[in-house]
Amino acid sequence: MPTVSAHVALTLAQHIDSVFGVMGNGNAYFLDAIETQTDASFTAVRHEQGAVVAADAHFRASGRIAAGTSTYGAGFTNTLTALAEAVQAHVPLVLVVGDEPTSGPRPWDVDQIALASAVGARTYTVGRADAAATTIIAIEHALTYRVPVVLAIPYDVAALEAGEVPAAPSPRVPAPLAPRGEFAEGMLDEIADALRTAQRPFLLAGRGAWLSDASTSLGELAAATGALTASSALGRGVFPDTQYDLGVTGGFGADGAMELVRTADVAVVFGASLNQFTMRFGELFAPGTRVFQVDIAPAATHAHVGGFVRADARLAAEALVSRLGGSLSSSPWRERVDVAAARIYDAGDELATDGRLDPRSAARRIAELLPEDRIVVSDGGHFIGWANMYWPVAAPDRMMMIGTAFQSIGQGWPSVVGAALARRESTVVLTSGDGGGLMAIADLESAVRAAGGRGMAVVWNDAAYGAEVNLYGLKGLAEGPMRIPEVDFAAFGAAVGAEGVVVRTLADLDRLESWAAEDASTRRFLLLDLRISGDVIAPYQQEIIRVNS
Repeated sequence: MPTVSAHVALTLAQHIDSVFGVMGNGNAYFLDAIETQTDASFTAVRHEQGAVVAADAHFRASGRIAAGTSTYGAGFTNTLTALAEAVQAHVPLVLVVGDEPTSGPRPWDVDQIALASAVGARTYTVGRADAAATTIIAIEHALTYRVPVVLAIPYDVAALEAGEVPAAPSPRVPAPLAPRGEFAEGMLDEIADALRTAQRPFLLAGRGAWLSDASTSLGELAAATGALTASSALGRGVFPDTQYDLGVTGGFGADGAMELVRTADVAVVFGASLNQFTMRFGELFAPGTRVFQVDIAPAATHAHVGGFVRADARLAAEALVSRLGGSLSSSPWRERVDVAAARIYDAGDELATDGRLDPRSAARRIAELLPEDRIVVSDGGHFIGWANMYWPVAAPDRMMMIGTAFQSIGQGWPSVVGAALARRESTVVLTSGDGGGLMAIADLESAVRAAGGRGMAVVWNDAAYGAEVNLYGLKGLAEGPMRIPEVDFAAFGAAVGAEGVVVRTLADLDRLESWAAEDASTRRFLLLDLRISGDVIAPYQQEIIRVNS
């Protein structure tokens, strides 16, 4: 007869096709059922944090919910940083864990419900009679509120026989939030009037616009208004017409593009939270710019917003297109400015003044060589400026920054695992620093195994925690704790089956060019160990330094 764990596995597998994790006492029966009784695939990672990170990356890359799994106690506590990141980033996933027995905690048990709650995740605990129903409720909660949930199986319940698996309804997910009420309709009228009379209209979209499938309607709105467009870091590529798109706003934006945004007289923001980085610490828009926001948040998320509509980005954009009708201007603003020139970044030099590789020139050269069909996953750290500035991607689900929502590092390698399973035809490219790369080094093996020749990594190796050096070293604090003895990541990669290349000059990147031309089924995972200069500070970091000074 099926066990309680089998009830969870069989029900979960009806809606989730990928499970990532580390086996232990608390989830052994669950994983046995996943492996022997379902069509879901299980991919082992080497650290429990990686289970959550891989499930997180899988959703960001595909839009399909995935699951992580770990044992109880120490296995569960290892997931907490990644769980907090998924909460902050609004990523739905299910974390299946073992838990203390119903008779009470053992010496090695902890209050897992309290710990999960502390980082913002709700726990559902299954019993002998309700495991299938509870599993559906957990999935439904994750999808409805776009958060991770914990699904706990008590240790003394896991192997109990529970009878035939009952039929369970599919998870119910709310319909997109339509503008409701006289206030919303009136504000949409006001936004339409503002766009109709604007001389320099500007549209900004974030990840929320992508999740609402608003690309087509936003493209129509931009065409109807003659607006310039741009995105947040998590929304890049959401506008279909790149000819008039200024790229990413905030510290990742090109100086010329950000100057154009400052001249906008009307700005409408769709599905972007307007955090301090997107807003350049309050300086993205000029004081006289009329700023409107459309979001599913309960209220406006920045003080510069003068008009707010709570609504799904796609539905609101469609409503505005309907209000505006056809094209409004025979000579729109966007055709009178040189958008291509405004998007240009500093090319940098081959070598910095200290003789090490200039990360700007390296990033630019790598962009020329990367496979076009690529998914970029990013760890956190000072280096995030380089890929985000110099490596364009086709859509928001092709560039994910896992760790930045919670300001953490060390989630890069397992991100490759989730993305590789989600997008099996694309090349997965990790961009990581040496600090975060070392923190998660256990899952370098997982990344190489999961992605194989469809995967590669760029490690920006400056022998330091660069952000800390830039923020606190410049203030005169002791730099010893901020420095890392230079690590040979190429050798690390070779040890687990990858091809490692130490890159000290731009010519050393020629191996990337030949690798990209090879058949993915025969080549190995490629790890580029870039020995870069820490003296070149990313523009976004310069903004932070200025604010903190």
